Amino acid sequence: MKKIISIVTFTVLMVLLFAVIYPLAIFGIAQLAPNKGKGETVSVNGKVVGYSKIGQKFDQDKYFWGRPSAVDYNASGSGASNKGATNPDYLKDVEARITAFVAKNPTVGRNEIPSEMVTASASGLDPDISIEGAKIQVARIAKARNIGADKIENLIVEHSAELLAGVFGPKKINILLLNTELDKLTR
Repeated sequence: MKKIISIVTFTVLMVLLFAVIYPLAIFGIAQLAPNKGKGETVSVNGKVVGYSKIGQKFDQDKYFWGRPSAVDYNASGSGASNKGATNPDYLKDVEARITAFVAKNPTVGRNEIPSEMVTASASGLDPDISIEGAKIQVARIAKARNIGADKIENLIVEHSAELLAGVFGPKKINILLLNTELDKLTR
Protein backbone atom coordinates (compact mmCIF):
# COMPACT_ATOMS: atom_id res chain seq x y z
CA MET A 1 0.00 0.00 0.00
CA LYS A 2 2.88 2.36 0.79
CA LYS A 3 4.28 1.91 -2.73
CA ILE A 4 0.94 2.72 -4.33
CA ILE A 5 0.63 5.93 -2.31
CA SER A 6 4.15 7.03 -3.29
CA ILE A 7 3.47 6.21 -6.98
CA VAL A 8 0.19 8.17 -6.95
CA THR A 9 1.87 11.08 -5.13
CA PHE A 10 4.72 11.12 -7.65
CA THR A 11 2.23 11.04 -10.56
CA VAL A 12 0.19 13.92 -9.14
CA LEU A 13 3.34 15.98 -8.55
CA MET A 14 4.57 15.36 -12.12
CA VAL A 15 1.17 16.28 -13.57
CA LEU A 16 1.19 19.51 -11.55
CA LEU A 17 4.76 20.28 -12.57
CA PHE A 18 4.47 19.53 -16.30
CA ALA A 19 0.81 20.32 -16.95
CA VAL A 20 0.37 23.40 -14.75
CA ILE A 21 3.56 24.98 -13.41
CA TYR A 22 5.75 24.62 -16.53
CA PRO A 23 3.12 25.95 -19.01
CA LEU A 24 2.37 28.88 -16.69
CA ALA A 25 6.09 29.67 -16.41
CA ILE A 26 6.50 29.63 -20.20
CA PHE A 27 3.38 31.79 -20.58
CA GLY A 28 4.80 34.27 -18.05
CA ILE A 29 8.14 34.46 -19.87
CA ALA A 30 6.33 34.97 -23.19
CA GLN A 31 4.58 38.02 -21.75
CA LEU A 32 8.00 39.72 -21.57
CA ALA A 33 8.64 39.14 -25.30
CA PRO A 34 7.67 41.58 -28.06
CA ASN A 35 3.98 41.26 -28.90
CA LYS A 36 3.56 39.21 -25.70
CA GLY A 37 4.66 35.94 -27.32
CA LYS A 38 2.16 36.10 -30.17
CA GLY A 39 4.85 36.36 -32.85
CA GLU A 40 6.23 39.25 -34.83
CA THR A 41 3.41 40.36 -37.09
CA VAL A 42 3.76 42.44 -40.24
CA SER A 43 0.99 44.95 -40.89
CA VAL A 44 0.08 46.97 -43.96
CA ASN A 45 -2.41 49.81 -43.48
CA GLY A 46 -3.32 48.47 -40.03
CA LYS A 47 -4.10 44.96 -41.32
CA VAL A 48 -1.89 42.01 -40.31
CA VAL A 49 -0.57 40.37 -43.48
CA GLY A 50 1.64 37.71 -41.87
CA TYR A 51 4.31 36.76 -39.40
CA SER A 52 7.89 37.77 -40.14
CA LYS A 53 9.39 34.55 -38.73
CA ILE A 54 7.16 32.14 -40.71
CA GLY A 55 7.64 31.55 -44.42
CA GLN A 56 4.67 32.23 -46.66
CA LYS A 57 3.82 31.30 -50.21
CA PHE A 58 4.46 33.86 -52.91
CA ASP A 59 4.14 32.47 -56.43
CA GLN A 60 3.07 35.45 -58.53
CA ASP A 61 5.67 36.87 -60.93
CA LYS A 62 5.43 40.31 -59.29
CA TYR A 63 6.74 39.01 -55.95
CA PHE A 64 9.98 37.59 -54.62
CA TRP A 65 9.60 33.87 -54.10
CA GLY A 66 10.78 32.29 -50.90
CA ARG A 67 12.20 28.90 -50.18
CA PRO A 68 9.94 25.97 -51.19
CA SER A 69 8.00 24.27 -48.40
CA ALA A 70 7.52 20.54 -47.96
CA VAL A 71 4.38 21.28 -45.90
CA ASP A 72 2.90 23.92 -48.23
CA TYR A 73 3.66 26.67 -45.68
CA ASN A 74 1.32 25.16 -43.09
CA ALA A 75 2.61 26.49 -39.76
CA SER A 76 0.55 23.99 -37.77
CA GLY A 77 2.23 21.11 -39.60
CA SER A 78 5.83 22.30 -39.70
CA GLY A 79 8.27 19.72 -41.03
CA ALA A 80 10.43 18.38 -43.81
CA SER A 81 9.75 15.76 -46.44
CA ASN A 82 12.26 13.40 -44.77
CA LYS A 83 13.51 12.35 -48.19
CA GLY A 84 17.26 11.98 -48.54
CA ALA A 85 19.33 13.76 -51.17
CA THR A 86 19.49 10.61 -53.31
CA ASN A 87 15.80 9.71 -53.06
CA PRO A 88 14.32 9.52 -56.60
CA ASP A 89 11.10 11.30 -55.54
CA TYR A 90 13.10 14.08 -53.91
CA LEU A 91 15.25 14.48 -57.02
CA LYS A 92 12.10 14.69 -59.18
CA ASP A 93 10.73 17.43 -56.90
CA VAL A 94 13.97 19.42 -57.09
CA GLU A 95 14.16 18.99 -60.88
CA ALA A 96 10.55 20.18 -61.24
CA ARG A 97 11.34 23.24 -59.10
CA ILE A 98 14.43 24.02 -61.20
CA THR A 99 12.44 23.72 -64.42
CA ALA A 100 9.65 25.95 -63.08
CA PHE A 101 12.14 28.52 -61.78
CA VAL A 102 14.01 28.74 -65.08
CA ALA A 103 10.72 28.98 -67.01
CA LYS A 104 9.70 32.04 -64.97
CA ASN A 105 13.23 33.48 -64.79
CA PRO A 106 14.63 32.93 -68.31
CA THR A 107 17.64 35.17 -67.72
CA VAL A 108 18.89 32.76 -65.04
CA GLY A 109 20.85 29.63 -65.90
CA ARG A 110 20.21 26.37 -64.07
CA ASN A 111 23.65 26.47 -62.45
CA GLU A 112 23.07 30.03 -61.15
CA ILE A 113 20.09 29.09 -58.96
CA PRO A 114 21.01 29.04 -55.24
CA SER A 115 20.09 25.73 -53.65
CA GLU A 116 17.60 27.29 -51.22
CA MET A 117 15.42 28.34 -54.14
CA VAL A 118 14.75 24.71 -55.13
CA THR A 119 15.13 22.75 -51.87
CA ALA A 120 12.73 22.88 -48.94
CA SER A 121 14.01 23.77 -45.49
CA ALA A 122 13.85 21.39 -42.53
CA SER A 123 10.92 23.26 -41.00
CA GLY A 124 9.19 23.98 -44.31
CA LEU A 125 8.64 27.52 -43.04
CA ASP A 126 11.93 29.33 -43.66
CA PRO A 127 11.07 33.04 -44.01
CA ASP A 128 14.44 34.09 -45.48
CA ILE A 129 16.48 33.56 -48.62
CA SER A 130 20.02 34.57 -49.52
CA ILE A 131 20.79 37.87 -51.18
CA GLU A 132 21.75 35.90 -54.31
CA GLY A 133 18.36 34.18 -54.25
CA ALA A 134 16.69 37.59 -54.26
CA LYS A 135 18.94 39.14 -56.92
CA ILE A 136 18.27 36.43 -59.51
CA GLN A 137 14.55 37.26 -59.33
CA VAL A 138 14.92 40.98 -60.04
CA ALA A 139 14.50 40.78 -63.83
CA ARG A 140 11.21 38.84 -63.53
CA ILE A 141 9.78 41.22 -60.94
CA ALA A 142 10.88 44.37 -62.81
CA LYS A 143 9.16 43.09 -65.95
CA ALA A 144 5.98 42.05 -64.09
CA ARG A 145 5.72 45.42 -62.30
CA ASN A 146 7.06 47.51 -65.15
CA ILE A 147 9.62 49.29 -62.95
CA GLY A 148 13.38 49.67 -63.12
CA ALA A 149 15.52 46.83 -61.85
CA ASP A 150 17.70 49.33 -59.98
CA LYS A 151 14.79 50.26 -57.68
CA ILE A 152 14.24 46.60 -56.82
CA GLU A 153 17.96 46.02 -56.27
CA ASN A 154 18.02 49.00 -53.89
CA LEU A 155 15.22 47.39 -51.87
CA ILE A 156 17.30 44.23 -51.56
CA VAL A 157 20.30 46.20 -50.28
CA GLU A 158 18.17 48.25 -47.85
CA HIS A 159 16.43 45.22 -46.33
CA SER A 160 19.28 42.72 -46.11
CA ALA A 161 19.78 41.30 -42.63
CA GLU A 162 23.25 41.60 -41.19
CA LEU A 163 25.36 38.63 -40.17
CA LEU A 164 24.94 37.27 -36.65
CA ALA A 165 27.44 39.19 -34.50
CA GLY A 166 28.82 40.58 -37.76
CA VAL A 167 30.53 37.28 -38.52
CA PHE A 168 28.27 34.20 -38.56
CA GLY A 169 26.00 32.95 -41.32
CA PRO A 170 25.21 34.26 -44.78
CA LYS A 171 23.52 37.59 -45.42
CA LYS A 172 19.82 37.00 -45.87
CA ILE A 173 16.57 38.77 -46.56
CA ASN A 174 13.06 38.24 -45.22
CA ILE A 175 10.64 37.57 -48.08
CA LEU A 176 7.48 38.91 -46.41
CA LEU A 177 9.14 42.16 -45.38
CA LEU A 178 10.73 42.56 -48.82
CA ASN A 179 7.44 41.93 -50.63
CA THR A 180 5.52 44.40 -48.47
CA GLU A 181 8.15 47.04 -49.29
CA LEU A 182 7.93 46.08 -52.96
CA ASP A 183 4.17 46.71 -52.87
CA LYS A 184 4.78 50.14 -51.31
CA LEU A 185 7.25 50.93 -54.08
CA THR A 186 4.72 50.32 -56.85
CA ARG A 187 1.64 51.92 -55.36
